[in-house]
Parts: sequence; C-alpha cells; structure tokens
Amino acid sequence: MGFGGISMPQLLIVLAIILLLFGTKRLGSIGEDLGGALKGFRKAIKDDEPAEKS
Repeated sequence: MGFGGISMPQLLIVLAIILLLFGTKRLGSIGEDLGGALKGFRKAIKDDEPAEKS
C-alpha cells in the first residue's frame, strides 16, 4: 500500500498525467514559485518571533 491507499502504479499514472497537462517547464516554474513562497513564509515567521529574554 502506498500513500493513503494510493498504490505506486496509480501514483505514477497521476504524475504522468500532471506532466502531460502542465509540461516540465511550467512545473519547474511552479516549483520555484512555491519554494520562494515557502522561503518567504519561513522568514516572516522567524522575524515575527519575539526575541528571547536572557
């Protein structure tokens, strides 16, 4: 059994369909955008935390 009841062949079929729909270039740019958003989110959380008192 795979992820949440999805077997490996089913997961590969879904990934192949996603690649066909979006293409590799578009998926790459989506990945970069998502990574940048996550990086900004983490930085904002880190900056927002109150400084520790010594």
